[in-house]
Parts: sequence; C-alpha cells; structure tokens
Amino acid sequence: IFRKGDFFKNSSIGRVLVKKKYRKKEYGKKIMVKSIEKIKQNPKEEKIELSAQKYLTKFYKDLGFEKKGKEYLEDNIPHIKMILKI
Repeated sequence: IFRKGDFFKNSSIGRVLVKKKYRKKEYGKKIMVKSIEKIKQNPKEEKIELSAQKYLTKFYKDLGFEKKGKEYLEDNIPHIKMILKI
C-alpha cells in the first residue's frame, strides 16, 4: 500500500503476485480486499488508484474499480489506469 503522492495522486496498491501453484485459490482477491479495507480506515481517503495489467481488468472491476483513460505500456505490458471511489 502506498500513500497519496508516493506514485500517484491517490493512494495505491502495488503489484500483487501469487505464485502459479497457489493461483485459483483467491489469495490475490483476499490481499486486495484487505488492502482496500486498510486504505478505507483513513477517513481522508477518497480514491484508490491502480496501474492494472489490462488482462486483469475484470478482476479489478469485480472489486469496484473503474477504468480511466487510455491503455498504455508499462514494462512492455498493456496496462490501464483504474480508480476505486471510496
């Protein structure tokens, strides 16, 4: 979890990685839910911002994030900015 201004205008959650053998067990979702809950504890927070890999758009949408802006390359991988309004 990063504070406002560390990387983006809003608070953010950095890369979440789950080893291949542990995927399909919803560990990534659990990490994201706990991270969102932690950020929401600060009453001054209004949004959470992510640089999401494009293929994970549905995963983040299911958590309440919305796409913002156009697709871009980060580390030569298609990404999209996503925002969750708190």
